[in-house]
This record gives sequence, C-alpha cells and structure tokens, in this order.
Amino acid sequence: MTDRDNLPPAADFAPATGQDWRKLVDAALKGASFERLESHTYDGFAIEPLYARAAAARAIPGRAPGTAWSVMQRVDHPDPAAANAQALDDLKNGATGLVLVFVGAVSANGFGLDPSPATLARMLDGVHLDAGVAIDLNLSPPTRHVVRDFAALVKSRGIAPSAVDLRASINPIGGFAAAGRSPKPWEELAPDFAAMVGRLAADGFRGPFAVADGRIIHNAGGSEAQELAFALASAVAYLRALEAGGMALTAARDAIYFRLSADADQFLTMAKFRAARKLWARIEQACGLAPKPVMIAAETAWRMMTKRDPYANMLRTTIAVAAAGLGGADSITALPHTAALGLPDAFARRIARNTQLLLLEESNLFRVADPAAGSGALEAITQELSTGAWSLFREIEQDGGVWTALQTGLIQRHVAAVRAEREKAIARRTDILTGTNEYPDINETAPAVLDVAPVTLPTKEPAAVTAAALPRIRLAEPFERLRDASDKILARTGARPKIFLAALGKPADFSARANFAKNFFEAGGIEALGGDEAPSPLGSAFKASRAALACLCGPDRMYDAEAAGAAAALKAEGARHIYLAGRPGAREAALKVAGVQSFIYEGCDALATLSAAYDILGPNG
Repeated sequence: MTDRDNLPPAADFAPATGQDWRKLVDAALKGASFERLESHTYDGFAIEPLYARAAAARAIPGRAPGTAWSVMQRVDHPDPAAANAQALDDLKNGATGLVLVFVGAVSANGFGLDPSPATLARMLDGVHLDAGVAIDLNLSPPTRHVVRDFAALVKSRGIAPSAVDLRASINPIGGFAAAGRSPKPWEELAPDFAAMVGRLAADGFRGPFAVADGRIIHNAGGSEAQELAFALASAVAYLRALEAGGMALTAARDAIYFRLSADADQFLTMAKFRAARKLWARIEQACGLAPKPVMIAAETAWRMMTKRDPYANMLRTTIAVAAAGLGGADSITALPHTAALGLPDAFARRIARNTQLLLLEESNLFRVADPAAGSGALEAITQELSTGAWSLFREIEQDGGVWTALQTGLIQRHVAAVRAEREKAIARRTDILTGTNEYPDINETAPAVLDVAPVTLPTKEPAAVTAAALPRIRLAEPFERLRDASDKILARTGARPKIFLAALGKPADFSARANFAKNFFEAGGIEALGGDEAPSPLGSAFKASRAALACLCGPDRMYDAEAAGAAAALKAEGARHIYLAGRPGAREAALKVAGVQSFIYEGCDALATLSAAYDILGPNG
C-alpha cells in the first residue's frame, strides 16, 4: 500500500530518459556536433558525456571492505638522525607506515638515505618494527643490498620476521628501465633476484618482496594503459623467475605487489587501480591459480608537481589520494607539496600526512568496497584501460618480454609518443597546470624547504647491458624555465620583462581578452601592464609603461576598424613586437600589413610564442 503522505519528491515528475536528455543537449548545442562533448584519453579512447548505470557490474575484490589504506610517509632526509626524528613524528601523528627512500631510488628527488647498515639502524632507532608499522623500501640497483641489511637488523633486535610488515620493493626491471643500465643481463640477474626473494621468505618474512612499479612509465609521461602494461609485464617476468628459482607458484604470486602513480585525473586514476586488479586476476587464471586480491601501493604523481604556485599541488594531491583510495589502493604515499622545490620541511610533511588522515577519518572514503562498481562511466573506463593495457602487454610479450622490450626500445618508443602529445597539450594549454601555464601569480613568494644539499650515489655499477633510460619529467618544467628567465632578468635589472595590454573599446568589450592575455604572458614570466581601461592616446600610454612589447585586446568588430591604427601608434612609439589577442581569421593579412606580428588565442602554442618573446627581448628584457 502506498503511503501518500510520504511520497518521494520525484513522484511529481515524469521519469527522465536518455532521449529527453539528448534533446536538451542538442538544443543547447545549437547545431554543433555532439562529439564536441566527448573527451579523449592519451590511450585513444573516448570518454562520453553521459553513461547509463552498469547494473550488472560487481565490485572488484581488493582491499578488505571497511579497511583503511596504509598512510605511508616518505623518509628521505640524508641525515639519519633527522630522518629518524621525521619518522617518529610521522608515526606519532597518524602515519601507519614508512617509505624508506634511499639515494638513487626512482622516487629520491635528489635526496635519500645513505645505503649503509649504520644509517639504516640509526634511522629506525625507536621504531617498533613488530608493532604493525609498514616498511616499504625504495631502492635502486646499487642499493639493493639494503634488503639484506634490513633482515640482519630485524634479527639483531630479536624480532620475528613474520611480525614485520615488510614490502621489500626488489625491482631489477624497474631499475634497468629508469637507469638504462644493468650490471648483468636478465638471464643472469633473474636467478639472483629469485635467490634474494627466496632468502627473505625462508627467513620468515611475509612479504610481498618484489614490486612491479608502474611509476617509471608515469614519470616518463606515459599513458595509463602503458603504465599498466609495463607493471603487468614486470610482474609476469618476476613470477616466471621465482618459479624457475624453485618457488611454488602460489608463493611466487604472493611475493609480488604493484606500485602505481595516482594523479589529479580522478576518474582515470580510479579506473587504473581497478584495471590493475582485473588484469592480474586474468594472469592468475592463465596460471591456473584462483585469483586473490593483489597488494597495490600508490604514490601521488611526480609529473604533476610544480615549482610555481606549489600550494596548488595540495589540491592535485588531494584529488590523487582520494582517487587512489576509492580505486582500492592498499597503501598511499602523498608527495609533499614542496617536493619539486627541495627537501620538504615539517609543515609540508604534515600537510601530506593530514591530507590522507582527513580523507580517511573525516570523509570516510575507505568504508565502501569499490565504490566505483556499477558506475557506467567508471566501469567503461576501467574496461577500456584493461583492454588497451592487455593489448600492450601482449605486444611486450611478443617482443620477448619486458626486459627485451626495453633493450629493443619498444616500450620507450610508445612512451615517447605519448609524452610528445602531453608536452604539446601543455604548451598549448589544453592541459591545464593551475598556477603554471594558467592562472599564474607572477609575484608569488616560494615556500620554505629544508636547507639540505642534494645527494647522489658516489659510484655507478658497471653496465653489462644498456638501453635508453626512461626520463623522469615534470610537465611544468618548460614554463618554469621561462619563469626562471624572468627571475634572472628581475635580479639583473630590477624589473621583469613587460608587455603593454592595449585595450580597445569599453571594458565590457575588451576585459575577457585582456584577462586572457594577462594570464597568457604572465605564465611565461612577462608582466602584463594595463588592460583595465582604453588609454588615449594609446601611443603615449605605451611609452609611459616602459614596456617593450604590446598586445591589442578588443572585440573582433573593433579590430576591423581600429587595430591598424592602434598598431601603427604602438610601432611609432618603439614597440618591438605587437601581438593581438584573438584569432585573426580573414583579416590576418591586413593586420600584418598594419604591424601586428603575432596572434594569441585559445589553443595556440603558448610555449613557443613566449619563448620567442624572450628572444625578442634579449638578456635584459
């Protein structure tokens, strides 16, 4: 019987259908193509504007329902006493695990712990290794002996290895991919790898021990499917090596875990972590194993971090942590927001830690197992990533496996192609890095970092095998170099390079393009003057600004009538280069005759235009 006094609000409305929505969209588009509402990933598949519910979908088994992920904090201070103080402070204030970053590791960022037994012991002084604290080692091939030293330290303390939550992070394939060199070929290295894992298991450590690390692909600018394929191929190579070394297949499977990057693309990150579990389950089935949830560690992405407006990194990191947690990560490491500037101080470390704690304890993001299950969008993206990654994984296998595919350059070529597309999108500002290539603060003050000099490994291992190393990039770097050039001119001359915004018409006419031009040029460190009123006479106002460059800002209709005269006035007063905000269209030839030399608009190559401006300005702006 219906309770007519408690009808839901929707009862007063007819059910909406997809066709109803499409009619409204078509009306809003006013004849434009519906495809303009789609976006495309760097793996080439489309993301639709609307998806129907995937009612038949089921949750992907992962982190136990209602179980919080491990809050991991990086320990990377080169001074072991300072590193120890950081670790104890983190554990006292909510961290549940430590990532011990050793110098030369993929994630060291120019710092890291010295790989000596004395440093390890001092850094872990007072850390109760048998109290449930997760320890994740971040190593490089020259520092892999730390695994042995850690096992010896546990023994010296009289702790049962089975009581220690160790993720040993043994990863010779990742080390080869990142460094482009290896002391041995894989056929010789694989038995050593299997023996190292076997010793830890025989000593009683629970593991997992070997990590399939997708960060190396992500750091190099690769796509989500490429990251998944590389991690999957690495895990399969480790599985084969361990079985060949005499380890039972079930034990070999349990000895392996994954580490993936989490970035500010929330849905792609969530889908990537879900796809990793589906792909590994497919491998388990192919091996005749009953699938069980694999451990997946997350680290927020290095490539999205910026030096300029680093506080925006807090927002990017929050999204990345939330996406990894909702995607089912078992542990998450958040890079402090000042990581690109130097060694983060206590404040930056606390923000990184508290970002996770707030999402766990106040937002309760961990309480639902696979909250993406049944979402039409996330299920579709997960399937697209799984399909794309599986295809790339098969290509790697057909090339002889991941090690051979690195030697032949197959993996590097694929990643380089995507990296080039990313760099083009950053240059054209179709991919936005807030505070860097869009919405810059040209007069910002950089936050503090610790006064600690970067460290490097004193020697490199001899290389018996070489390949093209996968680079480790930050997408903001090209624009940061322009900002650095501006800072040098400021230090040398007392003023930044300047551009005068020559407004035409009323504020309602020119404000949008003047604001666009201000953001455009200041993203490259060129200070924009004017743009708040239409000066008269224009030439005198330009001369008084002491700028070397000028940009016309106004509506298209005024460009037809006034741009030629305005450009002539600016040129007469010594403007070295005159820009116009907006697409020139059919008037381009006439505008160039009048003195306009360049045009800026949404989607133009901002990086090239700004770089050319510095060539025009010269070393003193």
